[in-house]
Amino acid sequence: YIKTALTEVYTRDPEYNDYIMGRTPAKRWGLPEDFRGAVIFLASRASDFVTGTSIVVDGGLLGK
Repeated sequence: YIKTALTEVYTRDPEYNDYIMGRTPAKRWGLPEDFRGAVIFLASRASDFVTGTSIVVDGGLLGK
C-alpha cells in the first residue's frame, strides 16, 4: 500500500489505516520513493542477467 494523492483518503480513515499498519511489518505506508532502489537496479547493467522474477517492494507484507 503506497501513500499517494489517490490513496490519501484511505490513510485518513482510522480503521483502514490501522488495518494496513497491522499487516505491514514496516508499520508504515509505502512511499513512491521506496521504489527508487528497485528502479535504479532494474535500469542499470547490474540487472542485465535478471529474468523471470518479481522484485517485491511492499514493506514486508508478502513475507508476513
